[in-house]
Amino acid sequence: MSKSTRPGRSGRGSGTVTVIEQRVHRSAAENARFAFILTAIVTALVTLVVAKSHMHPLLAAFVAIPVAAVCGGIIWALVRSWPVLRLIWWWTPEILATVLTAWGWTVLAASTPGLLTAAILAVIVGVPAGVPVLRRWTVALFWCVAVRHRLRVCFSQFIITNRSGSLPLILGARPTPIGERVWVLLRPGLSLTYLTQQLDKIAVACHASSVLIEQAGRGNAAFVRFDIKRREVLTASVNSPLIDVIDPAIPLDDKEPATVTGLDLPDVDDIPATTPDKPKAAANSRKPATAAATDGDDINEWI
Repeated sequence: MSKSTRPGRSGRGSGTVTVIEQRVHRSAAENARFAFILTAIVTALVTLVVAKSHMHPLLAAFVAIPVAAVCGGIIWALVRSWPVLRLIWWWTPEILATVLTAWGWTVLAASTPGLLTAAILAVIVGVPAGVPVLRRWTVALFWCVAVRHRLRVCFSQFIITNRSGSLPLILGARPTPIGERVWVLLRPGLSLTYLTQQLDKIAVACHASSVLIEQAGRGNAAFVRFDIKRREVLTASVNSPLIDVIDPAIPLDDKEPATVTGLDLPDVDDIPATTPDKPKAAANSRKPATAAATDGDDINEWI
């Protein structure tokens, strides 16, 4: 789905903003036709079998055809509009925020005078900006919304696409102490191993220090989880409360460690020191003679 703009009076060329790619349009049209035919055939057969037991087969056919057309048309509309529905899903937080803001502003402006309206707006904007807890919560919520779009940019720019050009379905996101966690349902053509090789590029696109990915469900390899890391929480300095327990008025004496000697353990038996026995010498105080060589060998020949 493209939106073209005509050249203005300044003479500049026309620009084209692509909302949905042409490949996605063609793939959705083909899938919609296939879904319509399959749904219509199955619905017609089931309706014909059920209606034939209550009326003439010819009348049952006239009943089955409209039912099949209606069911097939509903499925065709859902499949054909899936790219648009997915685009709306991606922008759901922004759409809801815009609608609620416009509705709240309208109600507030119609119910309160101008000065009171300005004061209420100042409180709504100033309190989250001034209170640290609310400010951190607001920033974390902003990154949860922004990181979904950054991941969509990653999948559409430098991660391989299939023949139809469809993108993974980016589900929800929530803040964590180190950043954000996003759940994604992959499409055919992607795997956990391939995405692991692209983590450096994903971290750059998400404005993060690093990105981790792992399988979110044991029974579905397409259901993965991205952990976007923006800060370190384990390297922060933590004040210990034990310092306040120590009384600084008590002097600490430098004592040398005592050397323990002369232990007397009554439960342990004393073992007398023994010396190894010396081997006894022979009666003639001579070393045993070397055995004579046999088989006619003379030992002098080997010396």
